Amino acid sequence: MTAVTPIPTFCEGIQYFGATLPHFETLGKEPAIAPGQAAIANPTDDAAVYQTLLYADALRYLTLQITGSKASGHPGGFASQAEAYAALVMLGYKNIITEVGHHAPGFYSAMFLDRSLEDMGIQTVQQLRDRFRERHGLLGHLSGFIPGLLAPAGPLGQGQHFALSASLLHKDKLFPFTVGDGGLGEPYIMSAIAHFNTAYPQATNFLPVLVWNGFSQEHHSMVSIKTNESMTAYWRGNGFEEVVLVDAKDFDDQNQPGDYVDSTIFSFEQRLAFTKAVLAGVDRAARSALSGKLTVFIIKQLKGAGVHARGAKSHNLYPKDTLDSPHIMEALKTRALSADAWELVRTNCERAGGGPASKTVVTEFSELNLPATNLALEEYAVGSEPKVSTTTMGRLVANVGEGDRAFVVTNADGNEASGIGNINQALKINHPVEDALYFQAPGGQVYEPLSEDACAGLAAGLSLMGSRTLWCSYESFAINGLPIWQTVTQAMAELRRPTPSTITLFTAGALEQGRNGWTHQRPEIEAYFAAMMRNGNIFPLFPPDANSIQVCYDWALTTVNKGIVITASKSPLPIRTTFEQTRQALQDGAVVLQETPGTKTVVFAVVGDMILNPVMEAAKQLAAQGIGSRIVSVVNPRRLYRPHDVAWDTCSEPDGGFLSDAGFETLFGGDALIGVTGGASGMLEPVMLRSTLKRDTFAWKRGETTASANELMAFNGITPEAIAKRATELL
Repeated sequence: MTAVTPIPTFCEGIQYFGATLPHFETLGKEPAIAPGQAAIANPTDDAAVYQTLLYADALRYLTLQITGSKASGHPGGFASQAEAYAALVMLGYKNIITEVGHHAPGFYSAMFLDRSLEDMGIQTVQQLRDRFRERHGLLGHLSGFIPGLLAPAGPLGQGQHFALSASLLHKDKLFPFTVGDGGLGEPYIMSAIAHFNTAYPQATNFLPVLVWNGFSQEHHSMVSIKTNESMTAYWRGNGFEEVVLVDAKDFDDQNQPGDYVDSTIFSFEQRLAFTKAVLAGVDRAARSALSGKLTVFIIKQLKGAGVHARGAKSHNLYPKDTLDSPHIMEALKTRALSADAWELVRTNCERAGGGPASKTVVTEFSELNLPATNLALEEYAVGSEPKVSTTTMGRLVANVGEGDRAFVVTNADGNEASGIGNINQALKINHPVEDALYFQAPGGQVYEPLSEDACAGLAAGLSLMGSRTLWCSYESFAINGLPIWQTVTQAMAELRRPTPSTITLFTAGALEQGRNGWTHQRPEIEAYFAAMMRNGNIFPLFPPDANSIQVCYDWALTTVNKGIVITASKSPLPIRTTFEQTRQALQDGAVVLQETPGTKTVVFAVVGDMILNPVMEAAKQLAAQGIGSRIVSVVNPRRLYRPHDVAWDTCSEPDGGFLSDAGFETLFGGDALIGVTGGASGMLEPVMLRSTLKRDTFAWKRGETTASANELMAFNGITPEAIAKRATELL
């Protein structure tokens, strides 16, 4: 009588178990990863190949079952590269990142199989099903909130930034990242890699894994018509020295039509042959990347291989695609493994990489061992000679870089053009060509490719991985780097560990760009940041002068898990505040710059530095009429919201500092209120929301070519006369 193998506890919730596969008695007798080892010993070993195939099918099964449990999610893309993912893990590489948020259910399945998800209370397949795509469970798309996962993934064209950043910080480890052939249409992937490889040619320990399955979300992918030769040429033409491509078509013994085929319907022997080629190819690619060669691994297999549908129809599930649907049931039964096979897969996954990903990958260590900043702050006397705020901050940035060699400054528009050429002088532009005239040399700490996405991506990615950075940009062009920055700040909001805040310096604002015209006058990005303030961890800062910007940057460096946007002019402006005033403003949100007595009081809430000039002049005109005024510089508008306006308490590193009602009245109480900004009016929302006075705003409308900042402000209706007139009307 044959003994019945008990079903492992973790398998509770698996809907179907299959028969024992051929050769299991010999090739599945012992785990291919031996006790005390972190990888298979030989990628050509028959048992290693066999068990890699079992792992790939286990991933497919779980991916389909958990998505089917909610009739929601995306099984098809991950399924087409299951052999490649399985090969990476069996070879001991677990620092795996993705550019494809739709691969989430596959990654969650992998984290379940190696026991990482036990850290969040998921111990069985039933619990995996129950918590998939639920608020306090496994998020719809990837996030570093999930134990064992290194980075978020949602918008296409971003995953490479995290792999590049990690490779720079951990040169002894490999960081593979999967890329969909649909996502390959994003220009950022190749662009970012090319820039990075030029500046950091020794850091090749990242490995793009192209999932070339012929389909994007709803149709054939745009690269589906390429031949193997042209795809190889494409990567070589973009600087890749080693291109390893494994095509399932070469192993097909079922005469499947088309260039893209499904290996799961091959004969079992051919399935093993294909898996062996993938395992050997991944091993070759990994060794190449770790040896200093820019390398890509390409797996070519039909989208949806081994799940409920093929091609783009496998991309996602709809309400009809439940676990009770015949086509889902049939697909699960086809992929079902025996209880012994599940136990074997679980053992290999636990051992691979030295343990569960949640205990071994580089982002699971929370200690921040950052060098002290030792900023040389210099306080200027109020009313002294005008200073350039950005240049003043640049000196402090140099202090940081001189004490922290991992610190990186990025700027697509050029530091010198932003009034921070002193950063280049101190830290040097990282470029393979040494040229003292431009302060550039190999190994510099300033990264200046002409790509906002590359700059924002490296800066934000390094911050997420635990390093200090500064992303600098012209305010008008920062929008091109904002998507990746927002992804990182949202990830930081829920991160399970502290990491340095991602800090930016945006300058050359609209008011400074008169002669450049409207192409360089785009302060509307401030409205984006204004909306993001309600996220809870986003802090736009508007220092009014060179003293204030020093205190703002000094504070930003002490924070964790925040997105901090410092916006300042690169023009010489008056010194209006002391250090202590800005320290108070960072806590209260704003500071009183000037108060003039009168019969009634008009309060001016001002966001920005240069925009203070017409407000100061308007106050003089009102004083001549006997009308008093109070000019308040809004430095940290996030503090001016009410606590219930902001999702601060949902953040993993909550910051619940808000100005009290009494404090708000002290700053903004009066007889009328006018908000003034040279940017988007959205930054004034916290003030306008809380004030009960008669009130109005002066804000940016649109750009134009002008000879001066004053002329540009006048074009937008922001003049001392207009401000004073509106004040008297409100009174």
